[in-house]
Amino acid sequence: MKPFRYVRAYSVEEAAAAHAGRLGSRYLGGGTNLVDLMKLGVERPGTLIDVSRLPLDTVEELPDGSLRVGATVRNSDLAAHPLVRDRYPVLSQALLAGASGQLRNVATTGGNLLQRTRCPYFQDLSKPCNKREPGTGCGARDGVHRDHAVLGHSPQCIATNPSDMAVALSALDAQVELHGVRGRRTLPVTEFHRLPADRPDLDTEIAPGELITGVLLPPTAARLPSAYRKARDRASYAFALASVAVVLDVEDSVVRQVRIAFGGLAHRPWRARRAERALLGGPPNDEAFLRALDAELSAAEPLRDNAFKVRLARDLARDVLRRLAEAPSPS
Repeated sequence: MKPFRYVRAYSVEEAAAAHAGRLGSRYLGGGTNLVDLMKLGVERPGTLIDVSRLPLDTVEELPDGSLRVGATVRNSDLAAHPLVRDRYPVLSQALLAGASGQLRNVATTGGNLLQRTRCPYFQDLSKPCNKREPGTGCGARDGVHRDHAVLGHSPQCIATNPSDMAVALSALDAQVELHGVRGRRTLPVTEFHRLPADRPDLDTEIAPGELITGVLLPPTAARLPSAYRKARDRASYAFALASVAVVLDVEDSVVRQVRIAFGGLAHRPWRARRAERALLGGPPNDEAFLRALDAELSAAEPLRDNAFKVRLARDLARDVLRRLAEAPSPS
């Protein structure tokens, strides 16, 4: 492992200033992804800024009914939090579908949003990868790409985002709180992650020096029927071949609200807005679900070995929509 400097930050301001002042620095929270990449030689930070002691480890209910989740709240703690389980079950389910119990005990909310792709070409220094080293090519495109993207990919990169949590946050219309040397700002989770286009080395819209300080869960989605489902090669400790997070509100046999996000299909959680528009105001039945999902997934551009993911995602989403439509209305 390459030598690096270690700085422990005791305030958000101190962390952001330290990051902005040191080229090639990285924030260290749980370290469940970053340390692995350092061992592989993919990440070679000059400085690690330890943010694990910052006072960002609480879940707080705000006066407008939203929940503010601190960036260093552990994934296990967030999944088990009573307000999250009661109001946003899709988020609790997504968190419990990720990684292993040991990793969830260490991984943080902010780190989960920033985790990098598990594409084996990205992690193997002997293989070409535009994400790891721009301009070297994409080894996966003509190589082993069964697990890779079918939506929104580019000639430069076909990697997928590995997060389960981010898929649920996308369906919930959550906001990401950021702090940088130029001040604070919030960004919708749906705009936080990028599609690869011609800059696959950039995963998110976070600016240099900015630190994730929290995530806001809006009151509008609270207590609506919601669910997360994931298809993978193993029953646990495996990334999604396809996953879906759904929030659905049905009244008098009419869809009043619907939010659908897919995971495992693209470089970012894929919000299915075309399907949502098709379902709004209509009946919650299988015919409508499949018509809407087919319209959304008509944009898919599967590669040689991953066309199966389109049908898998469609069937997964239909089953979740069907189950939520049959659920009792929220009181």
